[in-house]
Amino acid sequence: MDEWSREQAVDRVEQLLATIEAEPMPVPIREVWVFGDLALGLDPVDRLDIYLTKEILLTDDDGGEEFQETHGIEGVGQTVRTEWAREFPEYLRANPNGYAAPERCLAAHLLDGEEPIHLEVCNTGFENNVTQRLAGAQARDNFEELLDPRGVCLYLDGQRSPDALEKLRNGEYVFPPLSGAFEMLSLEAAEAERAAEAVQRFREQQDGVSVRGDVV
Repeated sequence: MDEWSREQAVDRVEQLLATIEAEPMPVPIREVWVFGDLALGLDPVDRLDIYLTKEILLTDDDGGEEFQETHGIEGVGQTVRTEWAREFPEYLRANPNGYAAPERCLAAHLLDGEEPIHLEVCNTGFENNVTQRLAGAQARDNFEELLDPRGVCLYLDGQRSPDALEKLRNGEYVFPPLSGAFEMLSLEAAEAERAAEAVQRFREQQDGVSVRGDVV
């Protein structure tokens, strides 16, 4: 699948929200945002960008050791819920070090690998991560992995926004160009333009499902 109509993209996001509401997740989900093409009201939508704010598990569950034997994965009960892993073992995924990776588990549970979707998963909210990542990018002079700040919150602390999905369907949100959005976040004009170009280049290199986990 190369692209969606805006209507199809909103339907897909609504399906994702329904799954989060109806099924156990590997970690608790506090926020769901969309950003980029869909938030801008584009039609068609070349790539769907979704941001999830997750809670960090602070207490260990019992029984995660079983997955070291069955899947060769450590950390179940510490980074993802044991009860979730028992119910959905087919979605259990690990990072390169062999530990259960919440962002990869969420992507496996919520997304089809062929879909043109980018999933961002972080322990802090979208708006905070936008500014944190911008500060880090300025310090490194590397803008490729900036978040597009033009986002729409669909779900917060267990409640859906009453009108966000309908506004997305109708293309009612108004945002500045990406470089202008970065200028509003304190970048100088030339730097903002360079940042916008870097984000676009990075985005064009993605194919199918891509996922990024971040801890702030």
